[in-house]
Amino acid sequence: MFEKIPPRALSDTVAQQLHEQIEKGSFASTGKLPSETVLAQEFGVSRTVIREAVSRLKNEGMVEPRQGSGVFIVERAGIRPLRIDYAQAVEPGDLLHILALRRAIEAEVASEAASRRTDTQMAAIDTALALLAQAVSEGRDGVAEDVAFHREIANATGNPYFLKTLTFLNQYLEAGTLVTRGNEALREDFMRQVREEHAAIVEAIRARDPHAARAAAQTHLINAARRLSEAGIC
Repeated sequence: MFEKIPPRALSDTVAQQLHEQIEKGSFASTGKLPSETVLAQEFGVSRTVIREAVSRLKNEGMVEPRQGSGVFIVERAGIRPLRIDYAQAVEPGDLLHILALRRAIEAEVASEAASRRTDTQMAAIDTALALLAQAVSEGRDGVAEDVAFHREIANATGNPYFLKTLTFLNQYLEAGTLVTRGNEALREDFMRQVREEHAAIVEAIRARDPHAARAAAQTHLINAARRLSEAGIC
């Protein structure tokens, strides 16, 4: 049923093939996916790769793991979930599209956070920014910390749908963020600009200024695209 795949983009390729088989109705008789062990044998990959692929499908709303029973296909009554090709998410043109999507969403997230954040949520944002700075100072790429920083801002909106959207996007944001942060680490002026842009977002949220927060988030992501262009990546 499935094609053996090379060890490149394994989990995404597995997720894509599973997605196609679900759409074809290949699992309609049982209503659920084969076990991890069976899928690992069929694809010729580790169970860890299978778990990552299933997690991706779960985030897309296609499957629902049930403790002790297996992973079940979600009945969607004709509703098709949003899907983004992970491999394409780091291609130059698509990366700019992802940044534009981030700009549209995260600008509004920052604005809402500025209007609604609590002191506890503000402290969490400050902590996330400090952890990002620490990761960079230790020579790490800071990708996970960067994504966590923006997630804390989303949490401060109090809107669960912002969080759900970013949970779905995180797998693609991490791919794009790896490229943007890798590019920004090449030059000290880029790194300084990113620190200043993050600080501007945080201070606007602290000041409960939704207009400034929106503008700061937009500026940050517009500049991220510009930095990629200056570096010849996009």
